[in-house]
Amino acid sequence: MFLLAALVAMQANAPLARAQGVELAAPVAVADDLATVFEKGSRLEGERKWAEALSFYEEALRQHPARIDLQQRVSLSRAHYDVTRRYGDTSFTSAVDQLQGRDALAIYDEVLVKIQSNYVQQPNWQQIVYSGLTNLDVALTEPAFVEKNLSRMAGDQLGALQREMRQLATSRHIDDRNQAVAHVDSIGRTLDQRYGLSSRAVIMEFASGATTALDEYSGFLTGSQMDEVFSQIEGNFVGLGIELKTEPAGLLIVSTIPTGPAALGGIKPRERIVEVDHKSTADVSPDTLADMLRGTEGSQVEVVVQTELGQARRLRLTRRRVEVPSVVDVKMIDADQHIGYFKLTSFQKTTSRDVDAALWKLHDEGMRYLIMDLRGNPGGLLKAAVDVADKFVMEGMIVSTKGRSPRENFEHRGQIAGTWRVPLVVLIDHDSASASEIFAGAIHDHHRGKIVGAKSYGKGSVQGIFPLAAANVGVRLTTAKWYTPSGQAISGAGVMPDVVVPGAQTGERTIAARPIDGVVSASAPPEDAILRAGLDEARSQLTARR
Repeated sequence: MFLLAALVAMQANAPLARAQGVELAAPVAVADDLATVFEKGSRLEGERKWAEALSFYEEALRQHPARIDLQQRVSLSRAHYDVTRRYGDTSFTSAVDQLQGRDALAIYDEVLVKIQSNYVQQPNWQQIVYSGLTNLDVALTEPAFVEKNLSRMAGDQLGALQREMRQLATSRHIDDRNQAVAHVDSIGRTLDQRYGLSSRAVIMEFASGATTALDEYSGFLTGSQMDEVFSQIEGNFVGLGIELKTEPAGLLIVSTIPTGPAALGGIKPRERIVEVDHKSTADVSPDTLADMLRGTEGSQVEVVVQTELGQARRLRLTRRRVEVPSVVDVKMIDADQHIGYFKLTSFQKTTSRDVDAALWKLHDEGMRYLIMDLRGNPGGLLKAAVDVADKFVMEGMIVSTKGRSPRENFEHRGQIAGTWRVPLVVLIDHDSASASEIFAGAIHDHHRGKIVGAKSYGKGSVQGIFPLAAANVGVRLTTAKWYTPSGQAISGAGVMPDVVVPGAQTGERTIAARPIDGVVSASAPPEDAILRAGLDEARSQLTARR
């Protein structure tokens, strides 16, 4: 087991931070009328579409950041979504089933130790316990949790359990970690003795809730979610090689990796998977259907694929390891002006190597100017972002990190050796986050190139991934904040482009769709205002240099 598997600078609840949770393929259009917002949100809640509700409320909160009621809806939707995800994840339910004696309490204690030792701020222990209470309260309303842990309990007993649980959880003031552990232990034992609710299930909800009390970027990770995180860092996945979006009608294929099982089996973008192993959306939720596509290397899955015209075919595909490129669409986008282009989809272990290959390919084709497209890039490894920036920044600060622990305070500086001097345009949008902002901020502050597009996401923190020794679970914790070379904190502010493209808030792409295997789509829409503005900037710069 790694003590600290990786430092990631990634948009929190983009593909990695939600452990491949569902988001909408484009920002949700939120009406200015907040009554309409809450009406639609309530409808999604009533239909138990927690992924859609969470994405909807998050976009509403982005537009109305001061609204406490929206913050509460985001938190509640996230709690529901997390519970349903955990109890639909066999790696988690199997781990809980195998816990014995006081194993669950050891997990809770280890989670709190990780928080105490590594979190960027001094933890509020009272809030951490309250957050666990919220998780358990929500779990008691979710059919998957109730069926697993309380299938024989009558409805009136469930109400009594909820009331006593709330009274117990709020009956004591918590000042430190040891008090939190003792209090949660007492709650677990009491609910087990009086209602037959397993103390293991109770304590694991408090363990999961402990991280959500910290910030939107910290979280609890099941075993399969950790596998996904590490696969994304490594740049490969076991799966079908697809990116999809969950919809009521099925799983919409957004893109495929050409060498992946899905593409080789004939699956194409815009088609839908409507059945997985004889289960359809009439039998299970789209989330569950998507989860059923996962499996071990060499295992098979049977899917029914429907074309845009409604024609269906049944396929049997074998899951295997698929390499996920972090640099795609490498080309000379303007052959006459010798303007090169590539899209950087994420920052993973292979990214520095992939960028080198793209640069040398374009150099050999006579590149005189380069456009790097970071739109929709949610981030990734901090080191990868620094390494890529170092290819263009001659010397000086690239990014600095500051945390509660002195070991998190570090200055990452560029080196002269190996620096590319090609003139540069960097494209960003509101979905360019974290590691993308590290790169864009360094290029901007060093006046190394022009930033074109829309203000970036504004996520300026670094997370550590911490597997736990007590079980096959882990936590993701914010360990530091990062600052651009000029000392600018990006959290909430983002990187402002040198050339702002009016009305272009996103790259109009589907990066926010659910990536089963981490692949992202590289193609730009026909009317791409940001790319056009980037080309205009490159052409004008080349003209001025003549």
